[in-house]
Amino acid sequence: MKNLEILYEDDDFVIINKPAGMLSVPDRFNQEIPNLYNILKLKYGNIFIVHRLDADTSGVIVFAKNQAAHRDLSIKFEKRDVKKNYVAIVNGKIEKQDNSINLPVAERKGKPGTMKIYRYAGKKAITNYKVLESFKRFTLVEVELLTGRMHQIRVHFQAIGHPLAVDPVYGGREALFLSEIKSRYQKKEDEEEKPLIRRLTLHAKSIEFKHYRTNKIIRVEAQMPKDFKALLNQLRKNDKL
Repeated sequence: MKNLEILYEDDDFVIINKPAGMLSVPDRFNQEIPNLYNILKLKYGNIFIVHRLDADTSGVIVFAKNQAAHRDLSIKFEKRDVKKNYVAIVNGKIEKQDNSINLPVAERKGKPGTMKIYRYAGKKAITNYKVLESFKRFTLVEVELLTGRMHQIRVHFQAIGHPLAVDPVYGGREALFLSEIKSRYQKKEDEEEKPLIRRLTLHAKSIEFKHYRTNKIIRVEAQMPKDFKALLNQLRKNDKL
C-alpha cells in the first residue's frame, strides 16, 4: 500500500489515484497479476468494486468498504448522479471547442474485450468534451462521461476521427516518441529512442458524488502523472500552432 496514493478515505469509501499499468480488478485469466482489488482486500478485508478503469488509464477510482456504501454508489452511477471527468490527449486538431458524442456502443463481435459503435443495436453512450489546449497534431481535451460503457472514451473519440494519441487497440499507436513531435530531432548513434509515453493518453481527473450517509458532496481530484505532464510540455515546446 505504501506505493498507492490514497486521495480520500472514510468508513464507507476509499478513493485511490490508480497508477497506469495496474489492473483495477483481477484479470479474468490470471488472478495473480497485481490489481487494486486484491491489494485493498488485503488491507481492509471486505472491499467492493464500484467502477473500473482500464489498466493503462491513470487516475481516480472509488472502492466501497461495505455493502450499504456499494449499493448506494452503484445506484448513483446507474442514475448518472456521479460526475466523472477525464483529461485526454487525442490525435489531430479538434475544430469544435465543445461537443457531445452520442453514439451507442457494444462489444465487438468476434473480438471479446473490445467495443464498437453499433448505431441500432448498441447501448446508449454519451460523452461530453471541451478543448483545453490545441496543438498542430494533437489536442488536449477534458471529458465528462454521462454513461459508463467499457472503453467509451476511446471508442467515441475514434468514431469522430480523433483517437487517443496512444491507444494500440483503437488508435494504432503503442507509444509516442519525441521524434514524432520535434521536427529537428536528432537521435544519438547506437541509441534506442525511449518513448515519451507508452500507455493510454487518458487520465481520470476527478469524481464527485453525494455521500449517502452524511449528504456532503465528495469531490476528489488526481493530478496529472509525470508522463502525462512530460508529454504536454513537449507538445507546448515542439507542436505549437
